Amino acid sequence: MAKIKSLIKIKPKKYSDGEVVQMSLMVMHPMETGLRKDKKTGEIIPADYINSVKFEYNGKVVTTMNVWESISTNPVFSTYLKIDGAGELKVTFTENTGEVHEKSTKIKPKG
Repeated sequence: MAKIKSLIKIKPKKYSDGEVVQMSLMVMHPMETGLRKDKKTGEIIPADYINSVKFEYNGKVVTTMNVWESISTNPVFSTYLKIDGAGELKVTFTENTGEVHEKSTKIKPKG
């Protein structure tokens, strides 16, 4: 499969220790259910979807999400986190095919 592109966004962009922020993972992914047919060939397009997402902050799991194939193409997964110092946010997502992808970003509170 082609390389999956993903992006982590944190809102607000500027935040301080103790503040709650929204963390979002945006993934460019087809999220195929395995129920559609290719219009040209008539063959069923194999299932290919994200089935789990895990957010970690400084090595501690913030949340895990179980996902089903009915989620739309190019999904966005969001959760909230209270900032407790600088560190790293890592998001791991797994496809039904067994492929595992990771994306991380630095957490840098101001003040």
